[in-house]
Amino acid sequence: MAALLFAVPAWSASKAELETRIQQLERKLDSRGLVELFDQVSTLQKEAQKLRGELEVQAHEMESLKKRQRDLYVDIDRRLHRLETAGVQGGVAAPTGVAVAPAGAVKPLVAAGGVNSPSSSVGAVAPAPLPVLDPVAERKDYDNALAILNELRYEEAATAFRGFLKQYPGSSYADNAQYWLGEVYYVTRDFKAALEEFGKLLKGFPDSPKVPGAMLKMGYSQYELKDWKAAADVLGQVVQRFPATSTAKLAQERLERMKKEGHIAAK
Repeated sequence: MAALLFAVPAWSASKAELETRIQQLERKLDSRGLVELFDQVSTLQKEAQKLRGELEVQAHEMESLKKRQRDLYVDIDRRLHRLETAGVQGGVAAPTGVAVAPAGAVKPLVAAGGVNSPSSSVGAVAPAPLPVLDPVAERKDYDNALAILNELRYEEAATAFRGFLKQYPGSSYADNAQYWLGEVYYVTRDFKAALEEFGKLLKGFPDSPKVPGAMLKMGYSQYELKDWKAAADVLGQVVQRFPATSTAKLAQERLERMKKEGHIAAK
């Protein structure tokens, strides 16, 4: 009985100690420090959500800006081509549906007995006639390829421009199509393919108005490939061959950048 009476106060003491500890924990949980910490965490979460929303808005605006720039670029290209071809169409026009041979492609016949007369070319194989082009279908296919590019469907655009060049090799739009094919690869950062396609433009259409832009993009592509010497050479050619143009200005700016980065020696 004495032992039981002794144990009761000990149990009461343990219970009182537990209640005291619980009260201390409750006071700590109710302390201003934890409340402020919770508030800070909540504020940071709200700020993170706000920043995430702003980033999404900015990404959408950047994508819209890129599309507007592409629309403008394509529209300018179309207008320039219309102006470039207006002079040709305003001169001696070819009958509808008849292919026009490039300048210098057909040599005139000289007087009888000359080197180019029929009598001097007995047994020679006559050159194959140029394919007859449908100007309406030709323009439609070119505009379709541009529309695909305008929608940033680059792989399909490359296929469309390649198909156009194959179907209309003598087209007045061929140099433009070749340029845009190179542009597709440049935009998608396939710089080796871009160099190849722009190089075809320079080789096949040396007098094209697209040559300055193609040379500039070749320099940019070589820069991205870290071929500093080749980049400097072609950009220098742009500056020399097309002075006082926006293309030459861009080429000069890239050359200055290369000097600051230590890729080429400053003069």
